[in-house]
This record gives sequence, structure tokens and C-alpha cells, in this order.
Amino acid sequence: MRKYSEVDVFSPTAYLGNPLALVHDAEGLTSEEMQRFAKWTNLAETTFLLQPEDPAADYRVRIFSAAQEFPFAGHPTLGSAYAWLEAGGVPKNNGTIVQECGAGLVAVRVENQRLAFAAPPLTRFEPVEESLVHKVAEALGVSRERIVDASWLVNGPEWIGVRLSTAQEVLTLDPDPADLGTLCLGVVGPHLPGHDTQFEVRAFVGGDPVWEDPVTGSLNAGLAQWMTATGVADRRYIAAQGTVIGYQGRVHVAIENGEIWVGGDVTSCVQGEVNL
Repeated sequence: MRKYSEVDVFSPTAYLGNPLALVHDAEGLTSEEMQRFAKWTNLAETTFLLQPEDPAADYRVRIFSAAQEFPFAGHPTLGSAYAWLEAGGVPKNNGTIVQECGAGLVAVRVENQRLAFAAPPLTRFEPVEESLVHKVAEALGVSRERIVDASWLVNGPEWIGVRLSTAQEVLTLDPDPADLGTLCLGVVGPHLPGHDTQFEVRAFVGGDPVWEDPVTGSLNAGLAQWMTATGVADRRYIAAQGTVIGYQGRVHVAIENGEIWVGGDVTSCVQGEVNL
């Protein structure tokens, strides 16, 4: 029996963000056992907390979707850090947790219920080839002309960022998951002034049982780098995600001293044990 948690990430209201399953003290589990359990939870991601191998880290995490392992993902990073603290973890550096994962070391700041991670660098950041943009438009069910811009935003998951003219266009998308293939598409559009958030985001993941993600940290980290680099977004903004599928995700982005910090509220929802 191992300690088990479920937390809600990226919403100030419990059960309206992105759920994450966590297995504590996961030493001894094989990759196959982790993948099988992640598939069984049927959540967007499940994480497994381990002793760090790097002496600078507070803990090590492995991150699995129902279909594959990721070197990094955003909401699992914030949820894992919160659950590690809740289970009695004490950071080596006061106020900052250092997570070890497949993408290296990731810093996580703690500010009460809200945590924020320092976005790892993008491993692929370049315009999407035109032939693929046409395929993306077909998968989203829109004309090519409605796509304002598109960029590779790879930081673990192989996101393709897609920018539309308005948040309303993002909200009215109705893609068929069968058309996505293996594409991972993150779509963003600006809200009108006066809205409580500046952007609306949706994430579509081809080939995954959870094909529209409620709230996505890795995608929002990539979008932040792209949109601030191109002058589309300010150095601080809030993005909404999950609206169409009944969630109230809120992602807080800040650019500080050249670093992108992606934050959100985390709430503990389930604590117990799992037989693994």
C-alpha cells in the first residue's frame, strides 16, 4: 500500500480545474506498472514521486498520461509540488521547491495556495510549415484564413500553438477527435477589454482518451513565450481554459527577469492509499 493523493490544479474553486493523481513513495515500481496505473486512473496525467538523483532537487517525479510518459508537464508539476509539501516535504531552499523530472530541474515558487513554476526552455520554437498549418485548420474545422499564426512550442509535449483572432472563435471550435490524428494543438485568442481574463485557451490532444485537456500548464508556458516574444501579450496576464467543457481554469503568467512563471491555485481533494 502506498500513499495516494488527488489534487485540483489551476482553479481557485475545487473540482473546476485539472485533476491530478499522485502516487507517493513510488520507489520500486517499473515503468510498465506506472503506465498501466496512469491508464487506469483515466485522468489527463498521473505522477509518481521518487527520491531525487540530483542533490539540488527536493524530489523526483515521473509524469504519465494514459498513453505515454512526458519529460515535463505543467499541471503535474504544480500538483506534485503541492502534494509533496502537504505530505510533509520541506524544501532545501526556503520558499522555492526544486523538482527533478525528465526535462531537468524545475523551480516551483510557493505563495499560499498558488504555486508557479519557472517554464523550462522550449526545445523547438519555430513557425509551422504551411502544409501542416492546412492540416491543423482541417483538424480544427476552420478555414486556413482564420489561423492568424502558428508555431511549434515543444517543451515535453509537442505542442503546436495556433492563434485565432478572438476568444469567441476559440470557444466555438468543435473539432472531431478522430480528425486530430497525433496532433497536439493549443489554440489561443484574446478576450475583449473588460473580461476577467486576457486570453481564452483550448488544448486538443490527438490519440489520447482525454482529448481536450481542462487546463494545461506546459501549453500555457509555451504560449507565454510565443505571445510575449511577438508582442501579442503583456508581461503579466491571466488565461482562461476549460470553459467549453465545464471547467474554470485560470492560468497566471508573469515574465520576471527574463523568466516565464506559470502559476495557479492548487486544492487537495483526495487522500488515501493505493495498492501498487
